[in-house]
Amino acid sequence: MNTFLNIMGISALIGLFLLLTLFGLARERRIEHDLQEAERAGAQAPPETADAVRPVTDARRPHLRSWARI
Repeated sequence: MNTFLNIMGISALIGLFLLLTLFGLARERRIEHDLQEAERAGAQAPPETADAVRPVTDARRPHLRSWARI
């Protein structure tokens, strides 16, 4: 009986690792598909003109010092 439980435990662990691997591969494929779609959509979009670009008007915040240097 112990041998059967050991085999079932090992099989469950292997199945878990395979399941996680398959989920990771599916996620990677979905991300690749999304990136390819975005690349195709960017290639089809008309180029931006100089009039469409807005100047940056936000002021940058000064770099804050560490509390130890204040």
